[in-house]
Amino acid sequence: MKIRITIITVLCSMSLLSQEKDITTSLYDTYEKYKETSITKRRIKHQDIQPLISQYKGKEGYTVKKVGESIEGRSISLISIGTGGTDVFLWSQMHGDEPTATQAIFDILIFFDSDDFKTEKEEILSNLRLHFLPMLNPDGAEVFQRRNTLGIDINRDALQLQSPEGQILKRVRDSLNADFGFNLHDQSTYYNAERTAKPATISYLAPAYNYEKDINEVRSNAMKIIVFMNRIIQKYAPGQVGRYNDDFEPRAFGDNIQKWGTSAILIESGGYANDPEKQEIRKLNYVSILSAIYTISNKSYEAIAIDDYEKIPENDRKLFDLKIENINYPLLGNIYKMDIGIQRPEVDKKKHSDFWYSSRIMDLGDLSTYYGYETFNASGYTIKPGKLYPTKISSLNELTTIDIYSLLEKGYLYVTLNTISKEALASPAPINVVSSTFETPTDLRLNIGVNPTFYLEKNGEIEYVVINGFLINVKDKKGHFSNAMIFR
Repeated sequence: MKIRITIITVLCSMSLLSQEKDITTSLYDTYEKYKETSITKRRIKHQDIQPLISQYKGKEGYTVKKVGESIEGRSISLISIGTGGTDVFLWSQMHGDEPTATQAIFDILIFFDSDDFKTEKEEILSNLRLHFLPMLNPDGAEVFQRRNTLGIDINRDALQLQSPEGQILKRVRDSLNADFGFNLHDQSTYYNAERTAKPATISYLAPAYNYEKDINEVRSNAMKIIVFMNRIIQKYAPGQVGRYNDDFEPRAFGDNIQKWGTSAILIESGGYANDPEKQEIRKLNYVSILSAIYTISNKSYEAIAIDDYEKIPENDRKLFDLKIENINYPLLGNIYKMDIGIQRPEVDKKKHSDFWYSSRIMDLGDLSTYYGYETFNASGYTIKPGKLYPTKISSLNELTTIDIYSLLEKGYLYVTLNTISKEALASPAPINVVSSTFETPTDLRLNIGVNPTFYLEKNGEIEYVVINGFLINVKDKKGHFSNAMIFR
Protein backbone atom coordinates (compact mmCIF):
# COMPACT_ATOMS: atom_id res chain seq x y z
CA MET A 1 0.00 0.00 0.00
CA LYS A 2 2.85 2.39 0.92
CA ILE A 3 4.52 1.75 -2.44
CA ARG A 4 1.28 2.55 -4.27
CA ILE A 5 0.79 5.80 -2.34
CA THR A 6 4.41 6.80 -3.06
CA ILE A 7 3.99 6.16 -6.79
CA ILE A 8 0.80 8.23 -6.88
CA THR A 9 2.55 11.08 -5.00
CA VAL A 10 5.49 11.04 -7.40
CA LEU A 11 3.21 11.01 -10.44
CA CYS A 12 1.20 13.96 -9.08
CA SER A 13 4.41 15.85 -8.35
CA MET A 14 5.73 15.19 -11.86
CA SER A 15 2.43 16.35 -13.34
CA LEU A 16 2.52 19.62 -11.40
CA LEU A 17 6.15 20.25 -12.31
CA SER A 18 5.29 19.65 -15.97
CA GLN A 19 2.47 22.18 -15.76
CA GLU A 20 4.77 24.76 -14.21
CA LYS A 21 7.41 24.14 -16.86
CA ASP A 22 4.78 24.78 -19.52
CA ILE A 23 3.52 28.01 -17.95
CA THR A 24 7.08 29.25 -17.38
CA THR A 25 8.00 28.72 -21.03
CA SER A 26 4.79 30.40 -22.16
CA LEU A 27 5.34 33.33 -19.83
CA TYR A 28 8.87 33.84 -21.15
CA ASP A 29 7.89 33.50 -24.81
CA THR A 30 4.94 35.92 -24.58
CA TYR A 31 6.47 38.48 -22.23
CA GLU A 32 6.59 41.41 -24.66
CA LYS A 33 2.80 41.31 -24.88
CA TYR A 34 2.49 42.23 -21.18
CA LYS A 35 5.45 44.54 -20.71
CA GLU A 36 4.51 47.99 -19.43
CA THR A 37 6.25 50.10 -22.06
CA SER A 38 5.91 53.46 -20.32
CA ILE A 39 8.63 52.57 -17.78
CA THR A 40 11.71 51.09 -19.46
CA LYS A 41 14.40 53.12 -17.67
CA ARG A 42 15.57 52.44 -14.12
CA ARG A 43 15.17 56.00 -12.92
CA ILE A 44 11.40 55.86 -12.60
CA LYS A 45 9.65 58.25 -10.25
CA HIS A 46 6.45 58.39 -8.22
CA GLN A 47 4.71 60.44 -10.90
CA ASP A 48 5.53 57.82 -13.54
CA ILE A 49 3.61 55.05 -11.81
CA GLN A 50 0.54 57.01 -10.64
CA PRO A 51 -1.34 56.60 -13.95
CA LEU A 52 -0.46 52.88 -13.90
CA ILE A 53 -1.91 52.50 -10.41
CA SER A 54 -4.97 54.64 -11.15
CA GLN A 55 -6.11 52.46 -14.03
CA TYR A 56 -6.92 49.69 -11.55
CA LYS A 57 -9.07 51.90 -9.32
CA GLY A 58 -12.67 50.83 -9.68
CA LYS A 59 -11.76 47.95 -11.99
CA GLU A 60 -13.69 44.79 -11.20
CA GLY A 61 -11.69 42.38 -9.07
CA TYR A 62 -9.09 44.96 -8.01
CA THR A 63 -8.73 46.97 -4.83
CA VAL A 64 -6.47 50.01 -4.80
CA LYS A 65 -5.85 51.53 -1.40
CA LYS A 66 -3.66 54.39 -0.25
CA VAL A 67 -1.84 52.95 2.76
CA GLY A 68 0.17 56.03 3.73
CA GLU A 69 2.50 58.79 2.64
CA SER A 70 6.24 59.27 2.49
CA ILE A 71 8.03 61.99 4.44
CA GLU A 72 7.65 64.39 1.50
CA GLY A 73 3.96 63.57 1.17
CA ARG A 74 3.98 61.16 -1.76
CA SER A 75 1.24 58.53 -1.65
CA ILE A 76 2.08 54.87 -1.11
CA SER A 77 -0.47 52.49 -2.60
CA LEU A 78 -1.42 48.82 -2.31
CA ILE A 79 -3.06 46.98 -5.20
CA SER A 80 -4.88 43.75 -4.35
CA ILE A 81 -6.46 41.06 -6.52
CA GLY A 82 -7.84 37.56 -5.92
CA THR A 83 -10.38 35.89 -3.64
CA GLY A 84 -8.38 33.00 -2.15
CA GLY A 85 -7.51 32.23 1.43
CA THR A 86 -3.73 32.47 1.05
CA ASP A 87 -2.29 35.99 1.13
CA VAL A 88 0.84 36.82 -0.88
CA PHE A 89 2.41 40.25 -0.31
CA LEU A 90 4.96 41.71 -2.74
CA TRP A 91 6.72 45.02 -2.02
CA SER A 92 9.38 46.77 -4.07
CA GLN A 93 11.66 49.81 -4.02
CA MET A 94 12.20 49.90 -0.30
CA HIS A 95 15.45 51.41 -1.56
CA GLY A 96 14.77 54.26 -3.98
CA ASP A 97 17.46 53.25 -6.46
CA GLU A 98 16.28 49.62 -6.78
CA PRO A 99 13.39 49.67 -9.29
CA THR A 100 13.74 46.54 -11.44
CA ALA A 101 11.01 44.58 -9.68
CA THR A 102 8.77 47.68 -9.57
CA GLN A 103 8.64 47.49 -13.35
CA ALA A 104 8.01 43.73 -13.22
CA ILE A 105 5.07 44.27 -10.85
CA PHE A 106 3.29 46.38 -13.46
CA ASP A 107 4.02 43.72 -16.09
CA ILE A 108 2.43 41.15 -13.78
CA LEU A 109 -0.63 43.37 -13.30
CA ILE A 110 -1.05 43.65 -17.08
CA PHE A 111 -0.82 39.84 -17.26
CA PHE A 112 -3.67 39.46 -14.76
CA ASP A 113 -5.73 42.09 -16.58
CA SER A 114 -5.42 40.28 -19.93
CA ASP A 115 -7.71 37.64 -21.42
CA ASP A 116 -4.92 35.07 -21.72
CA PHE A 117 -3.90 32.16 -19.45
CA LYS A 118 -7.49 31.94 -18.19
CA THR A 119 -7.18 28.52 -16.58
CA GLU A 120 -3.96 29.35 -14.76
CA LYS A 121 -5.24 32.75 -13.62
CA GLU A 122 -8.49 31.29 -12.33
CA GLU A 123 -6.50 28.79 -10.30
CA ILE A 124 -4.22 31.49 -8.91
CA LEU A 125 -6.93 34.01 -8.07
CA SER A 126 -9.34 31.49 -6.56
CA ASN A 127 -6.64 30.19 -4.22
CA LEU A 128 -4.67 33.35 -3.48
CA ARG A 129 -5.11 36.99 -2.71
CA LEU A 130 -2.21 38.98 -4.14
CA HIS A 131 -1.12 42.34 -2.74
CA PHE A 132 1.34 44.57 -4.61
CA LEU A 133 3.10 47.58 -3.07
CA PRO A 134 5.13 48.85 -6.06
CA MET A 135 7.11 51.72 -4.50
CA LEU A 136 7.69 51.94 -0.75
CA ASN A 137 10.32 54.73 -0.90
CA PRO A 138 9.06 57.28 -3.46
CA ASP A 139 11.20 60.08 -2.00
CA GLY A 140 14.33 58.01 -2.53
CA ALA A 141 13.18 57.15 -6.05
CA GLU A 142 12.79 60.84 -6.84
CA VAL A 143 16.54 61.42 -6.41
CA PHE A 144 17.58 57.83 -7.17
CA GLN A 145 19.10 57.14 -3.77
CA ARG A 146 18.97 54.15 -1.45
CA ARG A 147 17.75 55.86 1.72
CA ASN A 148 14.64 57.88 2.43
CA THR A 149 14.49 61.64 3.02
CA LEU A 150 15.22 61.10 6.71
CA GLY A 151 18.48 59.41 5.70
CA ILE A 152 17.30 56.07 7.06
CA ASP A 153 17.78 52.72 5.38
CA ILE A 154 14.19 51.50 5.64
CA ASN A 155 15.41 47.91 5.53
CA ARG A 156 17.09 48.46 8.90
CA ASP A 157 14.04 50.00 10.56
CA ALA A 158 11.93 46.96 11.41
CA LEU A 159 12.42 47.30 15.19
CA GLN A 160 12.31 51.01 15.99
CA LEU A 161 10.03 51.97 13.05
CA GLN A 162 11.49 55.48 12.98
CA SER A 163 10.51 56.10 9.36
CA PRO A 164 6.95 56.58 8.09
CA GLU A 165 7.69 54.14 5.28
CA GLY A 166 8.84 51.47 7.73
CA GLN A 167 5.69 52.00 9.77
CA ILE A 168 3.59 51.56 6.62
CA LEU A 169 5.32 48.31 5.68
CA LYS A 170 4.85 46.89 9.18
CA ARG A 171 1.20 47.96 9.31
CA VAL A 172 0.40 46.44 5.91
CA ARG A 173 2.18 43.18 6.73
CA ASP A 174 0.31 42.88 10.01
CA SER A 175 -3.08 43.75 8.52
CA LEU A 176 -2.68 41.12 5.83
CA ASN A 177 -0.95 38.58 8.08
CA ALA A 178 0.47 37.41 4.76
CA ASP A 179 1.42 33.77 4.29
CA PHE A 180 4.15 34.63 1.74
CA GLY A 181 6.15 37.81 1.27
CA PHE A 182 8.35 38.77 -1.70
CA ASN A 183 10.94 41.36 -0.64
CA LEU A 184 12.09 42.82 -3.96
CA HIS A 185 15.42 44.62 -4.37
CA ASP A 186 18.32 45.42 -6.70
CA GLN A 187 21.92 44.61 -5.85
CA SER A 188 25.26 45.76 -7.26
CA THR A 189 26.03 44.55 -10.76
CA TYR A 190 29.48 43.54 -9.46
CA TYR A 191 28.24 40.50 -7.57
CA ASN A 192 29.08 37.13 -9.10
CA ALA A 193 28.13 33.56 -8.29
CA GLU A 194 31.04 32.41 -6.14
CA ARG A 195 34.11 31.02 -7.91
CA THR A 196 32.62 31.70 -11.34
CA ALA A 197 32.80 34.51 -13.89
CA LYS A 198 28.99 34.56 -14.04
CA PRO A 199 27.25 37.66 -12.70
CA ALA A 200 24.71 37.08 -9.96
CA THR A 201 21.85 38.19 -12.18
CA ILE A 202 19.35 37.12 -9.53
CA SER A 203 20.22 36.46 -5.90
CA TYR A 204 17.97 34.93 -3.25
CA LEU A 205 17.72 34.64 0.50
CA ALA A 206 15.31 32.97 2.87
CA PRO A 207 16.28 35.19 5.84
CA ALA A 208 16.98 33.67 9.22
CA TYR A 209 14.61 34.64 12.01
CA ASN A 210 17.10 34.08 14.85
CA TYR A 211 20.84 33.96 15.46
CA GLU A 212 20.78 30.15 15.45
CA LYS A 213 19.46 30.19 11.85
CA ASP A 214 16.78 27.64 12.73
CA ILE A 215 14.52 26.35 10.01
CA ASN A 216 10.83 26.14 10.88
CA GLU A 217 7.93 25.59 8.49
CA VAL A 218 7.69 29.29 7.65
CA ARG A 219 11.34 29.58 6.62
CA SER A 220 11.32 26.14 5.02
CA ASN A 221 8.50 27.21 2.70
CA ALA A 222 10.52 30.26 1.65
CA MET A 223 13.49 27.99 0.87
CA LYS A 224 11.30 25.71 -1.24
CA ILE A 225 10.01 28.64 -3.29
CA ILE A 226 13.58 29.82 -3.83
CA VAL A 227 14.69 26.36 -5.00
CA PHE A 228 11.78 26.41 -7.42
CA MET A 229 12.62 29.88 -8.74
CA ASN A 230 16.29 29.01 -9.08
CA ARG A 231 15.39 26.15 -11.40
CA ILE A 232 13.49 28.59 -13.59
CA ILE A 233 16.29 31.17 -13.76
CA GLN A 234 18.83 28.45 -14.60
CA LYS A 235 16.90 27.81 -17.80
CA TYR A 236 17.35 31.39 -19.04
CA ALA A 237 20.49 32.57 -17.23
CA PRO A 238 22.41 29.38 -16.40
CA GLY A 239 24.90 29.74 -13.56
CA GLN A 240 23.83 33.32 -12.91
CA VAL A 241 22.11 32.85 -9.55
CA GLY A 242 23.60 33.66 -6.15
CA ARG A 243 22.54 33.20 -2.55
CA TYR A 244 23.03 35.73 0.22
CA ASN A 245 24.66 34.88 3.51
CA ASP A 246 21.88 34.18 6.02
CA ASP A 247 23.44 35.69 9.14
CA PHE A 248 20.61 37.08 11.25
CA GLU A 249 20.18 40.86 11.12
CA PRO A 250 17.78 41.76 13.95
CA ARG A 251 16.90 45.18 12.45
CA ALA A 252 16.09 43.97 8.94
CA PHE A 253 12.54 43.69 7.67
CA GLY A 254 13.11 40.39 5.87
CA ASP A 255 14.43 38.68 8.99
CA ASN A 256 11.60 40.03 11.12
CA ILE A 257 8.87 39.31 8.61
CA GLN A 258 10.10 35.72 8.63
CA LYS A 259 9.98 35.88 12.43
CA TRP A 260 6.44 37.30 12.37
CA GLY A 261 5.17 34.28 10.44
CA THR A 262 5.33 35.31 6.77
CA SER A 263 7.49 33.12 4.53
CA ALA A 264 9.88 35.82 3.32
CA ILE A 265 11.62 35.47 -0.04
CA LEU A 266 14.29 38.07 -0.78
CA ILE A 267 14.96 38.62 -4.48
CA GLU A 268 17.85 40.82 -5.60
CA SER A 269 18.27 41.88 -9.24
CA GLY A 270 21.96 42.16 -10.11
CA GLY A 271 23.78 42.41 -13.41
CA TYR A 272 23.37 40.97 -16.88
CA ALA A 273 25.80 41.57 -19.75
CA ASN A 274 24.91 44.52 -21.99
CA ASP A 275 21.72 45.23 -20.03
CA PRO A 276 22.37 48.59 -18.30
CA GLU A 277 18.66 49.27 -17.79
CA LYS A 278 18.09 45.71 -16.48
CA GLN A 279 15.27 44.96 -18.90
CA GLU A 280 16.25 41.31 -19.34
CA ILE A 281 16.44 40.98 -15.55
CA ARG A 282 13.02 42.60 -15.32
CA LYS A 283 11.74 39.86 -17.62
CA LEU A 284 13.31 37.17 -15.43
CA ASN A 285 11.59 38.73 -12.40
CA TYR A 286 8.26 38.64 -14.21
CA VAL A 287 8.61 35.01 -15.27
CA SER A 288 10.01 33.65 -12.01
CA ILE A 289 7.66 35.57 -9.68
CA LEU A 290 4.56 34.63 -11.66
CA SER A 291 5.70 31.00 -11.78
CA ALA A 292 6.29 31.10 -8.02
CA ILE A 293 2.81 32.52 -7.48
CA TYR A 294 1.44 29.65 -9.55
CA THR A 295 3.27 27.01 -7.52
CA ILE A 296 2.00 28.62 -4.30
CA SER A 297 -1.56 28.50 -5.64
CA ASN A 298 -1.42 24.77 -6.42
CA LYS A 299 0.88 23.98 -3.48
CA SER A 300 3.28 21.96 -5.62
CA TYR A 301 6.18 23.67 -3.82
CA GLU A 302 5.39 21.52 -0.79
CA ALA A 303 7.03 18.50 -2.46
CA ILE A 304 10.34 20.34 -3.03
CA ALA A 305 13.30 19.29 -0.89
CA ILE A 306 15.10 22.18 0.81
CA ASP A 307 18.50 20.46 0.46
CA ASP A 308 18.92 22.16 -2.92
CA TYR A 309 18.74 25.59 -1.27
CA GLU A 310 22.26 25.27 0.13
CA LYS A 311 23.51 24.15 -3.29
CA ILE A 312 22.88 27.58 -4.78
CA PRO A 313 26.30 29.32 -4.96
CA GLU A 314 26.83 32.12 -2.47
CA ASN A 315 27.10 35.69 -3.65
CA ASP A 316 30.62 36.94 -4.19
CA ARG A 317 31.82 40.37 -5.29
CA LYS A 318 34.64 39.84 -7.74
CA LEU A 319 33.40 41.34 -10.99
CA PHE A 320 34.75 44.23 -13.01
CA ASP A 321 33.18 45.86 -16.03
CA LEU A 322 36.52 45.41 -17.79
CA LYS A 323 39.42 43.23 -16.71
CA ILE A 324 42.70 43.56 -18.61
CA GLU A 325 45.11 40.69 -18.04
CA ASN A 326 48.90 40.46 -18.44
CA ILE A 327 49.51 44.01 -19.64
CA ASN A 328 53.09 45.30 -19.89
CA TYR A 329 53.35 48.44 -17.78
CA PRO A 330 56.51 50.56 -18.23
CA LEU A 331 57.52 52.45 -15.11
CA LEU A 332 60.79 54.26 -14.33
CA GLY A 333 62.76 52.36 -16.92
CA ASN A 334 61.40 48.89 -16.11
CA ILE A 335 58.55 46.78 -17.51
CA TYR A 336 56.07 45.18 -15.13
CA LYS A 337 53.38 42.65 -15.97
CA MET A 338 50.05 43.14 -14.21
CA ASP A 339 46.25 42.99 -14.40
CA ILE A 340 43.90 45.98 -14.31
CA GLY A 341 40.36 45.92 -12.93
CA ILE A 342 38.05 48.69 -14.17
CA GLN A 343 34.56 49.64 -13.08
CA ARG A 344 32.19 52.21 -14.58
CA PRO A 345 30.25 53.98 -11.82
CA GLU A 346 27.13 55.83 -12.90
CA VAL A 347 26.82 59.56 -12.24
CA ASP A 348 23.28 60.91 -12.14
CA LYS A 349 22.36 63.92 -14.18
CA LYS A 350 20.71 66.90 -12.51
CA LYS A 351 17.10 65.69 -12.55
CA HIS A 352 18.00 62.08 -11.70
CA SER A 353 16.36 60.82 -14.89
CA ASP A 354 19.52 59.76 -16.71
CA PHE A 355 23.21 59.18 -16.05
CA TRP A 356 26.70 59.10 -17.51
CA TYR A 357 29.75 56.96 -16.71
CA SER A 358 32.83 58.16 -14.84
CA SER A 359 35.09 55.11 -14.87
CA ARG A 360 37.80 54.26 -12.38
CA ILE A 361 40.64 51.80 -11.93
CA MET A 362 39.49 49.72 -8.97
CA ASP A 363 42.38 47.28 -8.56
CA LEU A 364 45.83 46.44 -9.89
CA GLY A 365 48.15 43.45 -9.70
CA ASP A 366 47.25 39.76 -9.59
CA LEU A 367 43.53 39.65 -10.35
CA SER A 368 43.47 35.97 -11.28
CA THR A 369 40.65 35.29 -8.79
CA TYR A 370 38.54 38.12 -10.25
CA TYR A 371 36.41 38.25 -13.38
CA GLY A 372 35.09 40.74 -15.90
CA TYR A 373 31.91 41.25 -17.85
CA GLU A 374 34.54 41.81 -20.52
CA THR A 375 38.02 40.30 -20.17
CA PHE A 376 40.90 41.14 -22.48
CA ASN A 377 44.14 39.16 -22.50
CA ALA A 378 46.74 41.85 -23.19
CA SER A 379 49.77 39.53 -23.39
CA GLY A 380 52.33 41.19 -25.65
CA TYR A 381 50.67 44.62 -25.38
CA THR A 382 52.26 47.61 -23.68
CA ILE A 383 50.20 50.31 -22.04
CA LYS A 384 50.96 53.92 -23.09
CA PRO A 385 49.55 57.36 -22.15
CA GLY A 386 47.26 59.07 -24.65
CA LYS A 387 48.28 62.20 -26.53
CA LEU A 388 46.55 65.58 -26.95
CA TYR A 389 45.28 66.32 -30.47
CA PRO A 390 46.99 69.59 -31.53
CA THR A 391 43.95 71.10 -33.27
CA LYS A 392 41.33 72.66 -31.00
CA ILE A 393 37.61 72.29 -31.61
CA SER A 394 34.97 74.98 -31.12
CA SER A 395 32.02 72.80 -30.01
CA LEU A 396 31.08 69.24 -29.04
CA ASN A 397 29.08 69.01 -32.27
CA GLU A 398 32.33 69.40 -34.19
CA LEU A 399 33.34 65.95 -32.94
CA THR A 400 30.85 64.48 -35.43
CA THR A 401 32.86 65.97 -38.32
CA ILE A 402 36.17 64.44 -37.23
CA ASP A 403 37.38 60.94 -38.05
CA ILE A 404 37.77 59.99 -34.39
CA TYR A 405 39.11 56.50 -35.10
CA SER A 406 41.90 57.95 -37.22
CA LEU A 407 42.92 60.02 -34.20
CA LEU A 408 42.71 57.03 -31.87
CA GLU A 409 44.92 55.00 -34.17
CA LYS A 410 47.58 57.67 -33.81
CA GLY A 411 47.30 57.67 -30.00
CA TYR A 412 45.29 60.90 -29.66
CA LEU A 413 42.92 60.34 -26.75
CA TYR A 414 42.29 63.98 -25.78
CA VAL A 415 41.00 66.96 -27.73
CA THR A 416 40.81 70.59 -26.55
CA LEU A 417 37.52 72.51 -26.59
CA ASN A 418 37.93 76.28 -26.37
CA THR A 419 34.91 76.87 -24.17
CA ILE A 420 33.19 74.08 -22.21
CA SER A 421 29.69 74.95 -21.04
CA LYS A 422 28.57 74.12 -17.51
CA GLU A 423 25.85 71.87 -18.93
CA ALA A 424 28.36 69.65 -20.74
CA LEU A 425 28.91 66.57 -18.58
CA ALA A 426 30.46 63.94 -20.83
CA SER A 427 31.93 63.53 -24.28
CA PRO A 428 29.57 61.76 -26.70
CA ALA A 429 32.46 60.60 -28.89
CA PRO A 430 35.18 58.07 -27.92
CA ILE A 431 37.71 60.77 -27.13
CA ASN A 432 38.13 62.81 -23.95
CA VAL A 433 37.43 66.53 -24.17
CA VAL A 434 39.64 68.89 -22.14
CA SER A 435 39.87 72.61 -21.45
CA SER A 436 42.80 74.71 -22.62
CA THR A 437 44.13 74.79 -19.05
CA PHE A 438 43.97 71.04 -18.52
CA GLU A 439 47.39 69.37 -18.28
CA THR A 440 47.28 66.21 -20.33
CA PRO A 441 49.34 63.46 -18.67
CA THR A 442 52.57 62.72 -20.50
CA ASP A 443 53.59 60.05 -18.00
CA LEU A 444 51.18 57.22 -17.27
CA ARG A 445 50.85 56.35 -13.60
CA LEU A 446 48.29 53.66 -12.79
CA ASN A 447 46.64 54.09 -9.42
CA ILE A 448 43.38 53.17 -7.74
CA GLY A 449 40.74 55.77 -8.56
CA VAL A 450 42.44 57.02 -11.74
CA ASN A 451 40.30 57.38 -14.84
CA PRO A 452 41.34 54.57 -17.25
CA THR A 453 42.37 56.25 -20.49
CA PHE A 454 45.35 54.86 -22.41
CA TYR A 455 46.26 52.95 -25.54
CA LEU A 456 47.63 49.46 -26.03
CA GLU A 457 50.59 49.08 -28.35
CA LYS A 458 51.95 45.87 -29.87
CA ASN A 459 55.06 45.73 -32.07
CA GLY A 460 55.03 49.52 -32.28
CA GLU A 461 51.43 49.66 -33.53
CA ILE A 462 48.32 50.86 -31.68
CA GLU A 463 45.58 48.23 -31.87
CA TYR A 464 43.37 49.05 -28.90
CA VAL A 465 42.51 52.07 -26.80
CA VAL A 466 40.76 52.35 -23.47
CA ILE A 467 38.66 55.51 -23.24
CA ASN A 468 36.97 56.16 -19.89
CA GLY A 469 37.11 52.43 -19.18
CA PHE A 470 35.69 51.31 -22.55
CA LEU A 471 37.89 49.02 -24.67
CA ILE A 472 37.84 49.84 -28.39
CA ASN A 473 39.54 48.03 -31.26
CA VAL A 474 40.71 50.91 -33.45
CA LYS A 475 41.28 48.66 -36.46
CA ASP A 476 37.74 47.34 -36.84
CA LYS A 477 36.11 50.14 -34.81
CA LYS A 478 34.45 47.63 -32.51
CA GLY A 479 33.83 47.91 -28.82
CA HIS A 480 31.11 48.72 -26.34
CA PHE A 481 31.11 52.48 -25.75
CA SER A 482 28.80 54.90 -23.95
CA ASN A 483 30.64 58.14 -23.20
CA ALA A 484 34.10 59.62 -22.69
CA MET A 485 35.06 62.25 -20.13
CA ILE A 486 35.17 66.03 -20.04
CA PHE A 487 38.11 67.37 -18.04
CA ARG A 488 38.04 71.08 -17.22
